Amino acid sequence: MTQPETEIARTPVLAVAALCFGGLSAALTQTLVIPIQSELPQLLDTSASNASWVVTITLLAAAVSMPVAGRLADLYGKQRLLVACAALLVVGSVVTALSSTLMPVLIGRGLQGAAMGFIPVGISLIREITPPHMTSTAVASMSATLGVGGAIGLPLAAWIVDVGSWHTLFWVAAGAGVLMMVGVIALVPHVHDAHEGRLDAAGALGLAVGLVSFLVGLSKANDWGWASGRTIGTIVGGIVVLVLWGMFELRQDDPLVDLRASAKPAVLMTNLAALAVGFGMMAQSIVVPQLLQLPKETGFGLGQTILAAGLWMAPAGLAMMLFAPVSSRIISTLGARIALMIGAAVLATGYLASTVLMGAPWQLLIASCIATAGVGIGYAAMPTLILDSTPPHEAAAAVGLNSLARSAGTTIAAAVMATVLTSNTVAFGGIELPSESAFRWCFFIGAFAALLGVALAACVPARRRAAVQ
Repeated sequence: MTQPETEIARTPVLAVAALCFGGLSAALTQTLVIPIQSELPQLLDTSASNASWVVTITLLAAAVSMPVAGRLADLYGKQRLLVACAALLVVGSVVTALSSTLMPVLIGRGLQGAAMGFIPVGISLIREITPPHMTSTAVASMSATLGVGGAIGLPLAAWIVDVGSWHTLFWVAAGAGVLMMVGVIALVPHVHDAHEGRLDAAGALGLAVGLVSFLVGLSKANDWGWASGRTIGTIVGGIVVLVLWGMFELRQDDPLVDLRASAKPAVLMTNLAALAVGFGMMAQSIVVPQLLQLPKETGFGLGQTILAAGLWMAPAGLAMMLFAPVSSRIISTLGARIALMIGAAVLATGYLASTVLMGAPWQLLIASCIATAGVGIGYAAMPTLILDSTPPHEAAAAVGLNSLARSAGTTIAAAVMATVLTSNTVAFGGIELPSESAFRWCFFIGAFAALLGVALAACVPARRRAAVQ
């Protein structure tokens, strides 16, 4: 059952603020180690190939945790799951902060990735604890944290490493996790929204195996080679497991993910659009920092330090958050479907602008802000489309699946962008660097993905909106 109106009206702004802070804290872990990625082999006394798992394992854990956390939230209550996700972030951060070898760092980073389940659960809870007039804006703000946290994480991590040790990154993350937990316990009301049912453990295991195999193949394809047996085997193997998992889920009375509900046109097309927009967001996050940091002597690089590149990227993350209320206004006047189309179109505009605004950091800043504004609008619209087509007792799982689609898009983008940047290079100082045309091709690919998102969003069935009171 839902909360009484008197409890819903109690300090909803503080509750939403606590949820948004938690979403930001969880999301920033995805980019936390990027400033030290090249140093990880030396820091952990391991090979570069092994060290790359410090980044990959967090993305994999996040992809698996989001739909599973959503289902657990529907079964046992959303506020309880939010506290559990915050605890995972604290434990994972402390484990990593105390470690200097690969295996415990991977365990800690995996736990940090699992904390990403906080975001879809928080999005689905907002509708239950906010009055109708602020729900759209609150959902939009919470949804935007999935991208904003990652954008803010890069300059924050670069600054922390610049003034302290790499372990400090994780002590800061642990502190954020503690504040996140306190905020949820103290400010977010406990809604009695648990529903009878059981956790489909076999379904959770099958989803984890299929996703991990598929996403590992994608993320490692550039290192292993797209035509290698390992790449093809892991990608195809993952797809086969996911198909078998889908067949298994359709036969369950109480599945982990209700695939029949997910096949509704409104839900299916929204999730496909999420895949395309997630691709677009990550492409920008990968390509722009590299272009900023390339030496000026290449003739097209902008010669920025890691910290400076992060600072040039930071306003783009803020633009994503600032445009969440704009998305709310669009949703209330034109509908979430149109908002998603507008967001994807703005993202495409940002990429096309990037193809001609490559000559100076401030030019890339403008193009990046346009692109991330589109992401902010689009990301904010997706949960509304999902929640409007999903019964309350499946809301968290449905939003978790949508977040998974975004995450899959980012993983595919990382693999594609890495391939483009390494397949078209120029010699510089005895090493091969991405060419100017490679960066421009990446921007064109990002624009194509965003325009595909527009087309997919257009296929979402229009929904009759109730008149505004």
